[in-house]
Amino acid sequence: MLYFDHNATTFLAPEVADALTQALRDVYGNASSIHRQGQKARQELENARRTIAGFMTASPQEFVFTSGGTESNNLAINGLVRNLSPGRKHVITTAIEHPAILEPIRQLEREGVDVTYLNVDSKGIIDPDAILSALRDETVLVSVMHANNEVGSIQPIRSVANLIEARRAGGQTIFFHSDGVQAFGKLLVNVRELGVDLYSVSGHKIFAPKGIGGLFVKSGVPLRPVQLGGRHERGRRAGTENVPAAVAFARAVSLCSNPSENGVAALRDAFESRLRARGVHFDINGARDCRLPNTSNLLFPGISAEALVIALDMGGIAVSTGSACSSGSVEPSHVLLAMGRTGNEARSSVRFSFGRYNTIEDVGALVEAVSSATRRLGKSSKKERQLVG
Repeated sequence: MLYFDHNATTFLAPEVADALTQALRDVYGNASSIHRQGQKARQELENARRTIAGFMTASPQEFVFTSGGTESNNLAINGLVRNLSPGRKHVITTAIEHPAILEPIRQLEREGVDVTYLNVDSKGIIDPDAILSALRDETVLVSVMHANNEVGSIQPIRSVANLIEARRAGGQTIFFHSDGVQAFGKLLVNVRELGVDLYSVSGHKIFAPKGIGGLFVKSGVPLRPVQLGGRHERGRRAGTENVPAAVAFARAVSLCSNPSENGVAALRDAFESRLRARGVHFDINGARDCRLPNTSNLLFPGISAEALVIALDMGGIAVSTGSACSSGSVEPSHVLLAMGRTGNEARSSVRFSFGRYNTIEDVGALVEAVSSATRRLGKSSKKERQLVG
């Protein structure tokens, strides 16, 4: 199997698998216990916390371990908004957020919170001026993803942060959250430079296990736990910590190199240029330049994306039509619709997401397979249209 669906999930890197296996075997104590095995687990947990927090230039005290990106997003949104003073509250987000953002915000909306969903341009990028226009005196939270999971568009996070900081300087209580699940490990992430108050990350996007993630919570942010129980994670997230997974997450983080040096962008660009040279007709969804280095979301006019994904899978190649969390939906991608694509165009779009273990030889095989499949599917679609006509 040639795997080009790294935005959905990644396999365990060999070094990460070794770290996980060793921790599962040797670090079995409860990190809250005071005996030797408990303290060994606590030490491993805090070492992992320091590694991950340091990678994003946060202090260890500002990093909360969670079960993944969805929990991190729910904790950031619900734990903040519900903990603020009673009264009218307003939240701003974008129309292209992951369901792990949109669903908790829709629940807040059902509970009486005012919500503004901002559209993006044809490249999938938000205009900071739109956020400026949407800000109100009662706005308490702005949540904008760092990079989109479907098309890879990178948002102007620092520009948005500047707007929020200006409001805070005027005395308004307002916070800024960013879903960084797709960006973390693929872009250089410095939460200080980004200016965020909360930042969500997940392990399984960077060759770590599923079921482990985290949330950066800037010192002073009034976050309330949404999962109740013990006083774990400094009272911000109850539940016995998954120490082996945290150790594996930290090992995966330590393997992340400078994105400009890992060659994945070159693989993506080679794929697109070779595909075009083969005469395959396609259009790139989203920005050409301001996107994740590993992501290529392509529109193949007149071709069913689902049929193409199945055809490639039968040939031993894994790609996707978009978000794995929406794979059971028959609706076209809400991201592509928000960018101005029609329903038919969205249903003809396929996401190819590369990883550091892919090779240029893999790209060559992918180009050959896509060229062959689109040619075959195009002929079949043309015959169907002729029969209907």
